[in-house]
Amino acid sequence: MSSISLAVRDSHTMLRRNLLHARRYPSLTLNLLFTPIMLLLLFVYVFGEAFSTGLGGGADRSDYIAYVVPGILLMTIGSTVVGTAVSICNDMTEGIIARFRTMSIHRGSVLIGHVVGSVLQSIMSIALVGAIGVAIGFRSTDASPAEWLAAFGLLVLFTTALTWIAVGMGLSSPNAEAAGNSAMPLVLLPMISSAFVPVDAMPGWFQPIAEYQPFSPAIETLRGLLLGTEIGNNGWITLAWVIALSALGYRWSKSLFNRDPK
Repeated sequence: MSSISLAVRDSHTMLRRNLLHARRYPSLTLNLLFTPIMLLLLFVYVFGEAFSTGLGGGADRSDYIAYVVPGILLMTIGSTVVGTAVSICNDMTEGIIARFRTMSIHRGSVLIGHVVGSVLQSIMSIALVGAIGVAIGFRSTDASPAEWLAAFGLLVLFTTALTWIAVGMGLSSPNAEAAGNSAMPLVLLPMISSAFVPVDAMPGWFQPIAEYQPFSPAIETLRGLLLGTEIGNNGWITLAWVIALSALGYRWSKSLFNRDPK
């Protein structure tokens, strides 16, 4: 069997293993999903009318639903990949990776299985949160099939980039609690982005921080694809962030995983 066939076979096995773990122990994924769902309902039904006025319209909650749902979808990615950091840290600390190292399997298949499994779980989580958004009034009637496809591609690429970063965080953590804590910035960054309020409404000294962090350009690009708002340079900035985070996370994770265990 060629090395490529071996890598594909072993990666498929590791992916199946991770998906079975997620199915048998869904509490972690559900707990992480609780945050974006709670924030979606909170900001729509508690703050929606007041915030819609700040967006330049009347006190119409539907205006704010259209604004906030793309941000919540990106926030869902950040919340879901925290589980990836915890999962891979458990593998490293509970001895299963040491067992894998003694077996005749492709070395990189363990990480590939975690990454692909995390991306699939994140997409399913996005679909669930998106369905809740549609149920409470979100509509994207102006988006063409090409724009929907581009939006899906954006979500997949952004998920992959954050997953590699989460894998590195999990590999560098001594236990599951530390892994969850180290990955919390992936949940907190959307809160200081344009997810809930426009960047222009923030203090002047804070606007560059909110505007050029990874989530804000991705959120504005997703809004442009789904709602027809101006994308500007946000698409290119998002692509640059995705490439940079993916490369950094991949090299970091590979370096940590290939270290000889103590």
